[in-house]
Amino acid sequence: MTTRGFTTRQLHERATGATPTARATPIYLTAGFEFDEYDNAAAHFGAGEGYAYTRIGNPTVETVEHTLAALEGGSQALLLASGQAATSVALLALLEAGQHIVSSTHIYEGTRGLFRDNLSRLGIATTFVDDIDDPDAWEAAIRPETRALFAESISNAANRLIDIAAIAEVAHRHGIPLVVDNTFATPYLVRPIEHGADVVVHSASKFLAGHGSVLGGAIVDSGRFDPARDGHLFPHLIEPGRGGAASIADRVGGDARIAYARESVAPRFGPTPSPLNAFLIGQGIETLSLRVERQSANALAVAQWLEGRPEIAAVDYVGLIGHPHHALAEHLLPDGYGSVFSFTVRGGSDAARRLVESLEVFTHMTHLGDVRSLVLHPASTSHVTLSADERAAVGVFEGTLRVSIGIEDVADLTADLARALAVASPVDVAVVA
Repeated sequence: MTTRGFTTRQLHERATGATPTARATPIYLTAGFEFDEYDNAAAHFGAGEGYAYTRIGNPTVETVEHTLAALEGGSQALLLASGQAATSVALLALLEAGQHIVSSTHIYEGTRGLFRDNLSRLGIATTFVDDIDDPDAWEAAIRPETRALFAESISNAANRLIDIAAIAEVAHRHGIPLVVDNTFATPYLVRPIEHGADVVVHSASKFLAGHGSVLGGAIVDSGRFDPARDGHLFPHLIEPGRGGAASIADRVGGDARIAYARESVAPRFGPTPSPLNAFLIGQGIETLSLRVERQSANALAVAQWLEGRPEIAAVDYVGLIGHPHHALAEHLLPDGYGSVFSFTVRGGSDAARRLVESLEVFTHMTHLGDVRSLVLHPASTSHVTLSADERAAVGVFEGTLRVSIGIEDVADLTADLARALAVASPVDVAVVA
């Protein structure tokens, strides 16, 4: 064999032979993939066979997608670079200029901003429903141009729930999908597709990954799109492709929504997840039930402890009997009530500041779903752009703090809170506040 130059050898010399079988998901950390034969390239670009470029498909990413679809009870999943990317791609696969979303008022502020500021610039309007308990309120907001209903399974930050089955029934009467952000609940606590939802989105950065180390998002589709019944509302899914190619619905039937998201939205807008991040999300998913079970139990204990403290004005946790959605939670969330909730300390923003600055076990940061317990003051951070009335409507006041409870020993969490409350809102102040 002709001896090649040093630079050529450092690029091309590698071992050949059988590929070992790894128990952990291999990380295919590569931008592109080799084609074994000349015709393989044409087969990929023509029929989608094999792998060519990680923006289009990657074995590590696909392994995690398969697991997520199975856990949510969906047909297919699509992994993306962040939770915001998942929400954006899911909705852009459904809507176009001149169309309309009906959304719960009780949603993540980043999503509200997407609806109000970004999708509106693309000609997509949104109506927010305040009375999310009332299916008639959802129905009244639907217009002829509505193409999606959107809600969170457990809301940020006041722990409001929706009756998924009832709202799905409203959506389906109009031939439109219900999209549910299931980040707070995770598929361990509730699987919205089993209750009639059509599309589920996640910030995989949170509970799915679990350790606060990576970003990621996911879309899971039910696979129940009916081209004959609802195709007229989504012509981009049923019309022939360029050059007379078969429509997406003709090719994949009920998976047309997520196929369009995978083939036409995600690769063109480009929110591609790193295979390394996908691997770490997949590793996190392997312990999801153990973490969420422990976090939910800890959260219930902390919420009950807070509820009995004179320094606390209110605790918004759906696991508490006094929460307005507790009865619905017993039905929807039989395995735990989740671990993210808010409480309001007497003494307003000054007391909230002193409490946060006095905590030692809780970490002060803008994140949730971590194995560590976290705390944030929404009024000065995530909800700062809302007016006081708008904040009040979603349960955020000057003394409100949002916590994401981790897996620590619960006695350490309550002791940390007790010490901080003694500094932040002494009992004698709390009683007269």
